[in-house]
Amino acid sequence: MRVWLKGAAIGAVALVATTGVALTVVAPARADGAAARHEIALSLALLTDGNYNAARSKAEAAIKADPKWGLAHAVLARSYLALGDGIAAEGELTRAAANGFDMARGHQMLAEAWLLQGDANRAMTEAAKADPRFGGYAARVIARALAQQGRVADATAVLGKLLDADPTDAAAWRDLGRIRLTAGDVAGASSDATRAVALAPADLAALTLRGELVRQQYGLAAAVPWFEAALQRDAYYHPALIEYAATMGDMGRYGAMLGAARRALAARPGSPQALYLEAVLAARAENYDLARDLMQRTGGAVDTLPGALLLNGTLDYQAGAYEQAIEKWRELVGRQPMNITARRLLGAALLRSGDARGALDVLRPVALRGDADSYTLGLVGRAFEASGQRDWAARFLDRAAWPVVGGSNPFGSDDPLAVLAGAAADDPGNPALAVGEIRGMIDAGRASDALARAQALAASRPGAPAAQLLVGDTLMTMGRYAAAADAYRHAADIRFDEPTMLRTVDALDRAGRRPEASTVLATYLLQHPESVAALRLVAHWQVARGDWDGALATLEDLRARVGSRDAGLLAELAYANVGADNADDALSYAAAAYDVAPMNPVATDAYGWAFYAAGDDAKAKDLLEKAASLAPRHAGIRWHLAQVYADLGRTAEAKGLIAAVLADPTFTDRAPAQALLKTLG
Repeated sequence: MRVWLKGAAIGAVALVATTGVALTVVAPARADGAAARHEIALSLALLTDGNYNAARSKAEAAIKADPKWGLAHAVLARSYLALGDGIAAEGELTRAAANGFDMARGHQMLAEAWLLQGDANRAMTEAAKADPRFGGYAARVIARALAQQGRVADATAVLGKLLDADPTDAAAWRDLGRIRLTAGDVAGASSDATRAVALAPADLAALTLRGELVRQQYGLAAAVPWFEAALQRDAYYHPALIEYAATMGDMGRYGAMLGAARRALAARPGSPQALYLEAVLAARAENYDLARDLMQRTGGAVDTLPGALLLNGTLDYQAGAYEQAIEKWRELVGRQPMNITARRLLGAALLRSGDARGALDVLRPVALRGDADSYTLGLVGRAFEASGQRDWAARFLDRAAWPVVGGSNPFGSDDPLAVLAGAAADDPGNPALAVGEIRGMIDAGRASDALARAQALAASRPGAPAAQLLVGDTLMTMGRYAAAADAYRHAADIRFDEPTMLRTVDALDRAGRRPEASTVLATYLLQHPESVAALRLVAHWQVARGDWDGALATLEDLRARVGSRDAGLLAELAYANVGADNADDALSYAAAAYDVAPMNPVATDAYGWAFYAAGDDAKAKDLLEKAASLAPRHAGIRWHLAQVYADLGRTAEAKGLIAAVLADPTFTDRAPAQALLKTLG
């Protein structure tokens, strides 16, 4: 034991530069001095090893053994700082000073305590008083305070100077990584976090940051080992528990999510982040009363976060408080104009409240996309109906009934280009405004100008995925799909999230590189097995190539996730079962789709096609004629009806329909149609 304690003491001395506690460990003159010294040695060793909660417990034990030892209070304060508790740290530093600890050695710690409490100005003033021995620690506090004030360039300069003097300062690399991530420089942040972990593998904040970055860059599953590495050192480290719980939830592992959230609450009673995560779980289980109670218990501490705005709006909507829901979702859309989910919810709420024009304004940028979903298109159609514009309503309702699977076009902008350009010129260093201007150029048809601007922005911010995506978006509007795919893959190397994946897959597919697109999609699904968008795309491709068994497995997985009230999904299950010669199952799914949406041509067509597969040509004809009347321009429906007419001996009508579909360049079943036409003479 004596040998171990000697090693612990050496480790404790080595910790001085990073903890900011100058050690002059002398035997306390009162109480149980030997026990207190032993516990402090253990506490400092545990801090070095990354077990901050255990370090706190040992420091508390030292204080219990000798309540009047100022150094013990200072070490406990350092433990609280490592755990992110600025209030408790300030209290212990006050007690340390009252019990003889020289606060000339503690300015940097007090500065961090105030920073954690959100007082950046006071933190910088206090950090400036730090002894030169703790200059690195003080500089890091100042940099974080500057970043907290939005002065990212100044913060980066402070840390850059510090790292020029000492490239082995792991904490500086960690703080620089966090600041760069907040500023959107994912690639730069990843490099910084990698260096921090390499230099200090026991730094829990660095491990957690690395996990967050890996999650953005490579996916959910890849991030898990980093959070687990932090939790192996300290099972109750709150930041890692929160990130781990959120990741488990996104992966569909709700039991693990709940367990981690509960541990986070045990580590930090009343944790708003943990209560929010539990509220998300409750809402997913449709226990809205529990979710509402949990959110109220957060005391509003997380209400400004995007996820909380989304959840609180949903809870308001469920309770019939539509205006409150609209207010929250409007704020979210204002802060995240490319959040399609928020726009859908806001548009639906505005339409329900009678504000059809407001709903159209919110939904227009989504509905104009080639890959707009049926729900959004249906909302827009109903909004046009409510405003008396029946011609426009018919167009969007027709698209909603059988939307073409289009590309993931750039998200439209609500503001005129002149406004966007003026805002960017007024604040040239703001990348978000530059992005808005470029998207405005795309919407205005100035693709060449947009491309030049986007390429310049990407060159100036090589680590920002949004800048790389803009290059790809612009190239897509110009029809340069292969080049767009390369730009999207560059963005995916920085952040591989769902929008980036969908863009990359779409561009590769349009460029005639379906195998590469399939690889990208499969890679994403390995990391994000819960992604409904990815699974829908997989199923669509499986149906298109006649992989009926694979399509059925994927579609059944989707049905388990989204339920049995999605008419489009049920219809696709019917088509897949027809392809797999499961006529009874096809009829069952088609009937369910038709029951959900009897005026939806895709559901009607699926029902008719299932009857045709079952040998009931009469019922098939009636349903397929109805589908054709609902969507008269859709080649797939006309081709199905042509086959029924041919079997019923209505040769002239069959030939006319086949000629019409063969004249449609989007029609893909050309060989069997030509063969049937030849047979009919």
